[in-house]
This record gives sequence, structure tokens and C-alpha cells, in this order.
Amino acid sequence: MTLTNSLPDGPKISRFLRLVKFITQPVKYVEDFAQIYGDRFTIWGSKDTHIIYFSQPQALEQIFTADPQHFRSGTASGGLAFLLGDNSLILLDGDRHQRQRQLLTPPFHGERMRAYGQDIREIADHVSNEWTIGKPFNIRNSLQEITLRVILRVVFGLDQGQRFQELQHLLSSVLDFMGSPLMSGALFFGFLRKDLGAWSPWGQVMRLLQQIDRLIYALIAERRSETQQNRQDILSLMMAARDADGQPMSDQELRDELMTLLVAGHETTASALTWAFYWIDRLPEVGEKLLQELDTIGINSDPSSIAKLPYLTAVCQETLRIYPIVMNGVPRIVKTPIEIMGYKIPEGNVIISSIYLAHHRPEVYPNPKQFKPERFLERQFSPYEYLPFGGGNRRCIGLAFAQYEMKIVLATILSHFQLSLVNKRPVYPVRRGFTVAPPAGMRMIARLR
Repeated sequence: MTLTNSLPDGPKISRFLRLVKFITQPVKYVEDFAQIYGDRFTIWGSKDTHIIYFSQPQALEQIFTADPQHFRSGTASGGLAFLLGDNSLILLDGDRHQRQRQLLTPPFHGERMRAYGQDIREIADHVSNEWTIGKPFNIRNSLQEITLRVILRVVFGLDQGQRFQELQHLLSSVLDFMGSPLMSGALFFGFLRKDLGAWSPWGQVMRLLQQIDRLIYALIAERRSETQQNRQDILSLMMAARDADGQPMSDQELRDELMTLLVAGHETTASALTWAFYWIDRLPEVGEKLLQELDTIGINSDPSSIAKLPYLTAVCQETLRIYPIVMNGVPRIVKTPIEIMGYKIPEGNVIISSIYLAHHRPEVYPNPKQFKPERFLERQFSPYEYLPFGGGNRRCIGLAFAQYEMKIVLATILSHFQLSLVNKRPVYPVRRGFTVAPPAGMRMIARLR
């Protein structure tokens, strides 16, 4: 391909109108542009700041394998600082980002992660056993309770007591509030982020976050004063971790990473699980195959055996393919000019890896809008074709844990209940804060197997 300084073609549209569509029609937003301009396009901004979308595997490989020094990725996510804090892994670049990744990665791998399997199953059992058989209930709310309780037990080491109840209530409140259409808009329009007192929407969010901070810092102080060293929750492992210079994380760093794990780790998994139950009901043959596979190992199998089941794994993979919860990879602001697919992209421009468009390329995924788990049994996809957790040095560190949790929760619930949608009409993704998710009001009915 001939190297050119010109950027790919694309829409020239006012930022306001663009953001309105981005917020209210997140899937149509990228599909419409891709249909008109192809699999790479530029959204022309003011002056020399433009947003360039890529979705072909060759382009994503070039982006993900490029020297991270080419980009400022943490700065590009600065809109999350009010929630996650300035020390969040998501908001860091360079050496600080690398340091935090090394400190945070160990608890999410291998034996440590598998040790949480029984906790996940117990919580899924406890919450689902509270359903009233035959009575409609909000499936997302129920799954969000499961994933929040998993985070509180596995990450914070909390399973009961006043602090557990307060954190559960406050976190549910702030995330539900931020998932509302008004607050989703506030995340992208600065003029809506005005604290006009306790009764204003943004003021309520700020006060909820202050209460959450108070509880988190009290928990950190309590853990620092404990003499027993045998805790296995992720907070305790984070407190014990040391960087290359032998330094631990500060209280502020711990707080910001805990908020990152809470926000990135439970809302997203609840949305993915909601989609999985939606597809299992929409396509009965998928549910039948899952049950046949679960029957081969028995209801009380070791969680690690459940996690290895091939069809269950494929259902989770296809769920994350067809409607990825995060539609784009982390934005990368170009620091030094870089060539991607023959385009020389100047400093100051923003590169977007479109996860959604990459997952809907017909040459990679024939009939991409069809839910077909078998495609993951028939071939292996590269990390530039299948990337629900992003890629390169910005790939989500919790991806293995999220997939493990999805499989254990699905298997636990499907072993005991058949879930059916109350409304059989197709549903489509809607904006929920920085993510896309099933509509909030989806209701299902549980029946005993």
C-alpha cells in the first residue's frame, strides 16, 4: 500500500450531533459510518484533532503491537477520573502503567483465581434461590447482585456485616444512577457535570462517591492494622504486593484500583450474563446443548471442570462477540506520528480500535448477526479478530476472571432453573454509562428443572 499523509475518508459532523447519536444509538453509530466509509474511517474534529476508527485484523495487529510510547492511552480515558481516581490503571501511561499492571496481575491468574470458584457458585446459588418460581423478575438486577457480591467477597473479603451492606447499597446506587440516560449523557457532555448541591443529579453522584471512599479507606486502614496474614482476598494480595523497588501501593493507589475493579469488574459481567440468558432462551437448541454438556460432569463438579467445558466456553465467547460490552478498545492519542495500514497518522489524532466492527466482519464471522457458539469450536481466532477485552498493553487484566465467573454462574443457574423471557421480542444494546448493555427492564420467569 502506498504511504499517504491523508487520513481515511469519513463524516464531517458537529461534535454535539455526533455525541447525541453515540450516546443514544451506540451500535447504529458505528454501523452507519462503516457502511458508508468502509472498515476504516475518520471522524473529522476541530483543528488537527481527528478520530480514526480501524477494525480490520491487520490494522489492529499494527496498533496492539506498536511501541506503547507512540500513544497516550491513559490521558484519553481522563473522563473516568472522577469515578476511578487519578491512580487507576486505566488512566495511567508509561512506567506508572507498567508498574500497576505488574502489581495487579498476579491475583487474577492460575490457582489464586480458581480458588474463588466455590465462592462464585455459593453466591449464584444464594441469589437465585430467592427467586419466586413462576413470577417475573428483573434478570439484570439479579445478576448484578451476584456479580457485585462476588466482587465484594473476592476483592474486598466482605460477605456480611454493616460495611458489606453499606458498600453493596452505595455501589448499586451510584452505578444504576450513572447507567441512566441523563447520567450517560453527563459522562460525555461536560456542562451536565455540575454539582449544584445534594439534590442535583451530579451532586448526588459526588456524594455517593464520597460515602464509598469513606468506607474503602476505613477498610484499608483496618487491614493495615491486622496481624493475621492469611487472607486470600484480592485487596490483601494487593497490599502485600511490591514493585521492582520493593515499594507497596499507597492507600490512594489501593482505593483507585479497588474502584477500577468494582466498576470494570461487576457491571460488565452482569451485562454479559444477561445477554447469555437472553440468547439461551431465544435459541432453545443452545440451552439443550448446554444442559447435555453439563450433565456429562454432574451438578456438583469442581468449578475448574466446569470452566473447561468447550460448549459452555463457546457460548460465553459468542455472547461477548456479538454484543461486546465495551464497543471500542481504549482510545490511543498519537504522541509521535505512526503508520497504520499505509496511513501516516500525525501527532494529536486519536486511534480507535472498534471491537464491535471487528467482531462483525463477515469474512471472519460468516452471518455475523447470527448467534452461533459453534464458530468458536470450529476455529481459533487471533487476538486481532476476537478482542472483547481490548488488546495490546491495554488489554483488561481481569479477562480470565470475568470469563471464569461467567461460566460458573451460568452453569450453576442452568443446573437448577429454566429461565424464559416474559417479552419474546428481540432486544438490542443500549447505552449504559461507558458501556453498552441489554435494556434495563428485561424480565424473565424462572422454573425449576
